[in-house]
Order: sequence, then C-alpha cells, then structure tokens
Amino acid sequence: MCIISRVRKCFQPRFPRRDSRQVRLISGFGVVAVIFVCVAVLAATSVAPQPSGRAPRDPFAQTYTDYCAACHGSNLTGGRAPTLFDDTWRVGGDDVSLMKSIREGLPGTEMPPFKDVLTEADIKGLIGYLRRQTTLVEKNASRARNPVNQIVRAEQHTFTFEVVAEGLATPWGMAFLPDGRMLVTERPGTLRLIDNGKRLPKVIDGTPAVWTEQDGGLFDVAVHPDYAQSGWIYLSYAEPGENDTSMTSIIRGRIQSGRWVDQETLYRAPAELFFPTNVHYGSRFLFDREGHLFYSIGDRGHDTDAQDLSRPNGKVHRVNDDGTAPRENPFVGREGALESIWSYGHRNPQGLALHPVTGALWAAEHGPIGGDELNRIEPGRNYGWPLVTSGRLGKRAVATAPPRQQEGLEAPIAHWTPTIAPSGIAFYTGDRFPEWKHDLFVSGLAGEALRRLETNGDEVVHEEVLFKDFGRVRDVATGPDGHLYVALNVPGVKLSDTTPGMIVRLVPTDER
Repeated sequence: MCIISRVRKCFQPRFPRRDSRQVRLISGFGVVAVIFVCVAVLAATSVAPQPSGRAPRDPFAQTYTDYCAACHGSNLTGGRAPTLFDDTWRVGGDDVSLMKSIREGLPGTEMPPFKDVLTEADIKGLIGYLRRQTTLVEKNASRARNPVNQIVRAEQHTFTFEVVAEGLATPWGMAFLPDGRMLVTERPGTLRLIDNGKRLPKVIDGTPAVWTEQDGGLFDVAVHPDYAQSGWIYLSYAEPGENDTSMTSIIRGRIQSGRWVDQETLYRAPAELFFPTNVHYGSRFLFDREGHLFYSIGDRGHDTDAQDLSRPNGKVHRVNDDGTAPRENPFVGREGALESIWSYGHRNPQGLALHPVTGALWAAEHGPIGGDELNRIEPGRNYGWPLVTSGRLGKRAVATAPPRQQEGLEAPIAHWTPTIAPSGIAFYTGDRFPEWKHDLFVSGLAGEALRRLETNGDEVVHEEVLFKDFGRVRDVATGPDGHLYVALNVPGVKLSDTTPGMIVRLVPTDER
C-alpha cells in the first residue's frame, strides 16, 4: 500500500515520518538489462503484488519488487522500461549478457550499475526468477481487466466507465475545444480530434516530426483561453536533432480544414542542449487565470542541470501566450538565467494543475526509485533535485548531507514510495460528482491507478485509490459536461509508443 507523506519545512533526505499514518516504503528501480532495461520510459508500472499465502513466495520475488518493478512493472510486462518477455532485447538475451548489464548498468539510460548493491548470487537468482515468470506473465496478460461496464464503488460515489474513444496509440494529452470536441495527442506523433465520442478517421495533417525513442514522442496539447478569437493550439514534443539527439520543444499553431497551419515556435533549445538521452522530457501544459502558459521540462537525464538556471531542463517555465517571458518572472534580469524559469530543481514533472479556488499551482513529478512528489509551486523556489529526494539510487539515498544543510530547498507536500509514476493531474471542477468538488486527481502509470486526494491548504489530508488495474493512467481532466475524463493504455499489452489506448469518462451510476 502506498501512503502519502506530509512533509514539513525541513526537506530531509530520507523524510522521517511524523505521525503513525506516515509509512515509509521502499520501491525498486529497474535492475534487469532486458530490452530497455530500466531506461525510464517515464511511465512506470507498479510494484509486484503480495502473495496470497497459499504457496511459497519465490525467494527472488522481493528482489524484483525492490529493484525492477518500478521500471519493468509488477507483472513484468512493462513500466518505465518495456516488457521483459517479447524476445526483443536491448542487450543479448543470454544469461551472461544480462548479468553484465545488471552488474555494470547501461550508459545513456536510467539503468544504473548494481554491482555495489547486488551480489553475483543475487543477480543469478534474479535472472532465474525472470525465466520462471515467463509463462505466468503470458497467462496473466490474457486476463487483463477491461474497464468497460465495470462498476466502481468508491468512498463517496459509485460510477462506471464509458468509452469516449478507442483505437488510440498511447494517448498522452487531452484538451477540450469550446464546442465540446476533444483534442488528443498520441505518442507516435499524431494529433486527433474526437467529435461526439468518435475518433475521426483522419489525423490532423502537418504536425511536426517527433523523436519516439524511449520516452520521446508527441506529448501535451493545450487550447488558448481565448481560442474563439485566436484559434491557437499548443503542442509539446520531443524534437529530433542531429546525431540521434532530441529535446523538448514547444510550438503553437492552428487547425484549418484538418491541417496544422500557422506554426510558431515558442521554445526550442540551442543545438548543444539536444541530448542523446531519451528520458525525462516533462512536457505538461497549463494556462493560468491571467493567460500565462506554464510548461515543464524534465532534467533529460542530466540531473545536475536541474540546479543550473542557464539551462532549461529540470524546470517549470512560465511564458506569455507568444512565448515571451513576463517581466514579473523571478529570474528576469539575473545574469545568465533563463527568464522563462518559474521554478527549478525538478526531475521529471509530468503533472500541472491550478487550484480552482486559490489559484495555486501544483505539480507532480517522477522520483528516482520511489520518491515521486507532489509540490505546490512558488516562483523562484528550488525543489531540490538532485540534492535531496525521498527516493533512492540502488540502496543509497541520493542525498547524504545533514538536513540542516538543506535550507532553501522546498519539501514536497506529499511523496510516494513505492513509485506511482504520476503523470497528468487535475482538480475536479464539475458537478456530476459533488463530493469530489475541488479534489485533486492524480494519474498513475505504476499500479495503473487513479488517485483522489483531499487537500486542506498545503496539506493532503486524505488519499483514495479510486480504481486500478484497468491500464496505465496517463492523463485526467474535467470535461465541459462535468464528467471526469481519463486517458488509459489498454491493460495486458506490452509497452511501446504505439501501445493501444482509449479515453474513458467516469459516469455516476444514477445517470445510467
């Protein structure tokens, strides 16, 4: 069970709990160098489920849970890293090759060396465990649950699922047009329009080419607050560079007669900041009440850059609708600093939401091994990565300095260990579920779960896992009809940029 921890002013490396409800659990990072081998496809699946007690537990199941599940998924079919059992290997599939990659890690990925934390016997036992699980994984995948017609009895509301659109390829972001139609991005690089619950057969032509390796692809979509007058639509994506490099880029354009036109670039990094790493693009959008656009860029696997104000990665940015920096931004006028930076010290923020009452900006981001965070974002503040975290690298905490040396770093409002791999987040603003009004919903790639969080000021006072095991949850949004919309991957299918997905909406059972 994953329990939110409230953390007060002192951001401590290991975050000691301050009351009996706050339980510290440790999650694993991907150990196995199979296929993408913990290359952090940004999207994690959950820790392995506990045994029923009817049969002896495999002695290496816990090793897998501690070190592999956060990346390769609880059932070994994919998380941040793809499935371990499809005969596609990033390294050789023989035991010798696997042992070497586990022992030494994989350069250019999030797969660290484990020679200092796992013995040779541990590694051999882990590989044996993976071999034994092949048949079980295939059997479990065939039993994957489909959310359609399922009834969920949550704490405050009972609801079911309606399919809005299916046949999508890893849906990443959703945005509603004023007329109720929905725009959906697909990771392979396509932008689709959903009209009256139907996916139009043709994609929007003319969107830019995207880099789709590992975490790359077409990411979020946002509609200008004054769309009726401007027609602007915003996209974030992994732009391919020279020599197999890529970087997060931000553009806007318009849709006319099914084509993407009038494209303008709001942010494109200089060539030297296009990296060969394929992780941590960030890329979530949010417009505030004044019409400013917030967007996130992850650290791109260069963790120390998150503390460097001259670099865009590891930051939340705020710009005007045309990409220029507002004069009120905290680093305007500081020599060497990017004027678009709003906050820094982030690892991979994939969730942004504005509180509907207070107007406060909230963000969710992926931790290393566990340590996923929920933060309230203030201008100019440092959120600590990679100086402090509640997650781990191997068996070592990332931060080693005493807590008193962490002054000036913001502690998260909540953090999760084991990982939940948070992606899109949203405060509910509709009327269909009155007891959920203004609650925060957090999508989770790990555990395939949607969480509901009750907040009081800067505290999370209650967490409910609304549903799980219906597929990886990538995004969540309140629709103009007051329903809650969720982007899912189809469960039980191996992870890739084209993994089938769908958009569903939560509907109270008394409406059926």
